[in-house]
Amino acid sequence: MEKSTRKRRLGDRKDAVLLRDINSMHFIMPLVLPNRCDNEAFISEQIDMRAVDAYVEKKNLSNPEYRYNMFQVIVTAALKSLYLRPKMNHFIANGNMYERIEKSAAFVVKKIFSDQGDEGLAYIRSEGTDTIDTIHGKIFDQVSNARGDVKDSTSEAMDIFQKMPRFVAKALVAFIRFLDRHGKVPYSIISNEIFYSSVVLSNLGSIKLHAGYHHLTNWGTCSVFVVIGEKKPRPFYGEDGSVTMIDSIDLGMTVDERIADGYYFSKTIRLIKKLLENPELLELPLEQEVEY
Repeated sequence: MEKSTRKRRLGDRKDAVLLRDINSMHFIMPLVLPNRCDNEAFISEQIDMRAVDAYVEKKNLSNPEYRYNMFQVIVTAALKSLYLRPKMNHFIANGNMYERIEKSAAFVVKKIFSDQGDEGLAYIRSEGTDTIDTIHGKIFDQVSNARGDVKDSTSEAMDIFQKMPRFVAKALVAFIRFLDRHGKVPYSIISNEIFYSSVVLSNLGSIKLHAGYHHLTNWGTCSVFVVIGEKKPRPFYGEDGSVTMIDSIDLGMTVDERIADGYYFSKTIRLIKKLLENPELLELPLEQEVEY
């Protein structure tokens, strides 16, 4: 877990800083609407993928051992948006609003594409100096580990609970949920827990499904869930009424509406579209500003 350079103050968590200077609406909303799942806003966008396809093809001309793909580009764009749109990295826990210290993305890895195939967890921790090339490497490491024989710490913890008598497991989970509300869950349990990341991504297109709504959870701290749909030709309409079939994806985003307002979310979507329409911008450090 990334360490904050700020001096820790009363009310801060080990993974986040308590936001004290917020307006009255953002102070009151978590008190009257305490559950994250009761405050979901869903946003859907259609994204032209021609630039991403051309960019990925260019990157793969050098025949890297681990080839670049669309999902890696989208993960990098999501991480860059966290640096340039910092409110997207806020979360609410126990009635308080926090700014997460690290900026991270997580997703589930299917080990084998079959009904019996197990799942592993991938958790990408970023730094401001990262680019698409370093994120590409981190994703390779995480996917390799997730598809290997060694289980991540979160999966190991779940296996332990499964072996307990049911009444013991229920009591222990209830206690851990209490710790969760107060930011006290042991790091060994949640180090790879996807719902403690900044954003969770699900690439439903890889299993030929459409994008759509996915709920948030009251467990953990994640305020943003992104669903990527299947890439296929769709009609795009010009101002003159012309229609062009263009390879595109549907992108579904579920957010906790308490962390920002609609205008802020709108500008964030514009930034993500800008990055995906100009993927060369992802070769800049994540923390470097871009015009959009």
